[in-house]
Amino acid sequence: MSMAVLGLALHGEAFSWSEWRVYPSFMAGWLLLFGAYFLLIGPLRHRFPGSRPVPAKKVASFVLGMGLMFVALQGPLHELSDYFLFSAHMVQHLVLILIMPPFLLYATPDWLLRPVVRRRWGGKIARALTLPLVAFSLNNAIFLAWHFPGPYDLMMRDHGVHVAMHLMIMVTGTIMWWPVMSPLPELPRIAPVLQMMYLFLVGIPMMISAALITFSRTALYSWYVEAPRIIPALSPLQDQRLGGVIMWVPGGLTLWLAITAVYFRWTQRERNEDERVALRQPRVNRAGLVVPPPFPQG
Repeated sequence: MSMAVLGLALHGEAFSWSEWRVYPSFMAGWLLLFGAYFLLIGPLRHRFPGSRPVPAKKVASFVLGMGLMFVALQGPLHELSDYFLFSAHMVQHLVLILIMPPFLLYATPDWLLRPVVRRRWGGKIARALTLPLVAFSLNNAIFLAWHFPGPYDLMMRDHGVHVAMHLMIMVTGTIMWWPVMSPLPELPRIAPVLQMMYLFLVGIPMMISAALITFSRTALYSWYVEAPRIIPALSPLQDQRLGGVIMWVPGGLTLWLAITAVYFRWTQRERNEDERVALRQPRVNRAGLVVPPPFPQG
């Protein structure tokens, strides 16, 4: 069997932008998670001690995060990444690890998670997994392990393994963001300066992996070598290098944007605190008289 025929047999029909395939196995899990969130923050909210209405901006964040998951794992991006282009797979992973998790964490109210961490074993496991060193190590170890040629080829040829990989990178990606985006005081965020250092360090293993993929002189992933060339000008090696650049540049930029957001959130909090302190201090008016601070309202 020729390489072209073998590639077509393994990779299915030709790609079409106009066809949006939806897979029942994914939709079952996605709809279950989507429905559970609205059920728990709505009709079942009274069962959680200390529960409060979830602000609309948090609900919108959840919908956006779930929308990102849907776009990444269904439709054209899914078909491109699963059957044709390594570079599309890197876009998919970028969304699932670096972009989607912060929206879902921001959307999660603390009272929804508190019953889990207050259980003896649940709290111990959660505290261990969300330690910065553990969160950093888990995310990068899983990401790097799946991008070695052997595991990657196995994952692409076995649907069950592929599903397991996606679940693993989404879970460890969410854990990775926990020290920066934790919604629970019981599992607190680290200090802002440490958040910025942490996010900088998180990107280093990914950048090293991206550099090795980008500057490789040979195509590392046989699955994409065998794939039909839907963009004739893009060879398997060029596609691989494009994927490495996507991992390197947009991936690094996403983390730097997060570092910038942490910095401005921190400095704004410091300014607000300085203003509160200034308001509590006596002032001297233009006549040279000391004016006491106003009494607190309420």
